[in-house]
Parts: sequence; structure tokens; C-alpha cells
Amino acid sequence: MRNPWIWPMLAMVIVTLMVWLRMYAERLGQMKRERIHPQSVASSAQMYSRLADTRAADNFRNLFELPVLFYAALLFAQTTAVNSFTLQVLAWGFVLARVVHSVIHCSYNRVMHRFTAYVAGGVLLWAMWAVLLVNWW
Repeated sequence: MRNPWIWPMLAMVIVTLMVWLRMYAERLGQMKRERIHPQSVASSAQMYSRLADTRAADNFRNLFELPVLFYAALLFAQTTAVNSFTLQVLAWGFVLARVVHSVIHCSYNRVMHRFTAYVAGGVLLWAMWAVLLVNWW
């Protein structure tokens, strides 16, 4: 396998795509059902005041916070040829934590469950960076 980092990156892209599809299906469905004119939700403030369910949109935004550092870590690993089994386990653990976070956020949305998944992902991400820097140094 030439690039072991493509698979966890691709998995995160797929998670992001799935949340994006859910967000637009929910958003367009509600706008159609409630006859909300697109111009009346032109800004995020207007969107949040008019749309009742913003879970998928909120989660979609979350997928451009910590995951940006995840993508950067994997690109760093690729460009510096850092490769370790530990780093791969941490990367897949991060993906799993983000999947769990997204499922919770887009469904029943219990904050403490979601927060636990978020913290787990964050710890795995910072551990990835620590492993990267130790192996690179």
C-alpha cells in the first residue's frame, strides 16, 4: 500500500458527504413543507430563526473544525514519510470518534454523549500530532 493515509482521509470525506446530504435533504424538505422562501434564509441568523432542526447543519460546521487538523496531520505524515502503526490506529480512532459524534449530533443529540465523542476524538487527534512530532524529530 503506497499511501496508508488515503483511507482514513477518504473515510472522513465520506462522513462529511453523508452529513452534507442529510443537511440538505432536511433543509430543503422543511423549506418546501413550510413554504419558506430561499431569500428569507439568506443569512445564518435568518436560517436559525426560521428552521426548526439545525442538527445536521451544526454537525456539518463541526466537521470543519478539528478534522482540519486531522487532514493536516495526515498530509504532514505523508509529506515527511512518517508512518507508524500507532499513528494509523490513532487516525482510525479519530475517524470512529467523529462518526459517533456525527451520528449522535444528527439524531438524538444528547449533549453529554456527543461531548464524550468529541473529547475522545480531540485526545486522539492531539496524540496523533504528538506521535507525528516524535517520529519526525
